[in-house]
Amino acid sequence: MQTPLKGACVIGQSGGPTSVINASAYGVIRTALDSEHITAVYGAAHGIKGVLNEQLYDMGQEDAAELERLRNTPSSALGSCRYKIADPDADETDYKRIVEVFEKHNVRYFFYNGGNDSMDTCNKISRYFAKVGYECRVMGVPKTIDNDLFGTDHCPGFGSAARYVATSFMEVYKDARVYDTGQVTIIEIMGRHAGWLTASAALASHFGCGPDLIYVPEMAFDMDKFLTDVTAIYERQGNVLVAVSEGIHDKDGKLIAEYGATSEKSRDSFGHVQLGGLAATLAAIVKARTGAKVRGIELSLLQRCAAHLASQTDIDEAFLAGKTAVEAAVAGESGKMVAFERDMSSGQYVCKTVLLPLEKVANFEKTLPLEWVTPDGSGITQEFIDYALPLIQGEPQRAMQDSLPRFAELKKILV
Repeated sequence: MQTPLKGACVIGQSGGPTSVINASAYGVIRTALDSEHITAVYGAAHGIKGVLNEQLYDMGQEDAAELERLRNTPSSALGSCRYKIADPDADETDYKRIVEVFEKHNVRYFFYNGGNDSMDTCNKISRYFAKVGYECRVMGVPKTIDNDLFGTDHCPGFGSAARYVATSFMEVYKDARVYDTGQVTIIEIMGRHAGWLTASAALASHFGCGPDLIYVPEMAFDMDKFLTDVTAIYERQGNVLVAVSEGIHDKDGKLIAEYGATSEKSRDSFGHVQLGGLAATLAAIVKARTGAKVRGIELSLLQRCAAHLASQTDIDEAFLAGKTAVEAAVAGESGKMVAFERDMSSGQYVCKTVLLPLEKVANFEKTLPLEWVTPDGSGITQEFIDYALPLIQGEPQRAMQDSLPRFAELKKILV
């Protein structure tokens, strides 16, 4: 163990929110506040932009009970961003500003809570600190409902979102079958390049109330085969329920969501296309082909922050990721991301933490194994069910007020 640094820490959140990202933040904040080596705990307003703008919240002035409510509060309590920091070898402007702010506040620990792009930011900052000799330990704390971070068995946020998707499909399955006239229901789920979350709809099928067809971006989508399959199922049973990932594409790589699109979709600072509208596009095509009643449903933001369906397992593991990051940094680790390993040696699921070098994580995506997709490309195998079930377990005890959730209310006092 290296000698612990004496100084303040900064925690920032970045990218899309989840149901449990604040549980990770609380893991960092609580552990840091309790550490004898960390002199102050600051929360960056809107991720790395809060550091650049020197907008730092003093987390030590927050009420302890409110901080604890972060465990069950969805979205990013400190605020998020999608700011792409330049490569330090090309432009040092942002990095010099970060060092300036950190030196001013004697920041010696930096924790960044996010997904692929956030780990890239974390890695660049860690490399720059090493280059210029600024002594600050940098740790990545993972999150993403997409479950696509490389090197980790799963990501905080995925289990809760998977539970929401599976539950929603079970409920829609019941709703879509109440009339004596049939319908086709197409539900669009988040997932740009990885189909983990869309595959979670298969959990509903495992309990008899799930989709007839599931399409993930790991397999090229064949429109003609899709229409043939939908028509056959509709004629056979009168109802069809379909799960589609927003990122499905044809054999030429064109997004199915762009079929019939009349304008260029917007992109964020990382160059990611703003997706959405796939369910409506497919619904119109199916309607024209079959003449059936068709509904297109886009889960959109609902699947990201559905804390009412969060799994206790996900909450506990999210907190563990933040706690582990602080403990590792104090012990001398830097330039690492906390990752999860699955241990089934006892015959039951156990989650263990490991540390991965940020350069091995940043900008790499973990896709759904092709062997977990049925050969016809429209279903998910039992192997995925076995993988996902442990991650959705547990019913959290939440603070309530007049039968509605009581979320954390932070004072956010600027330093």
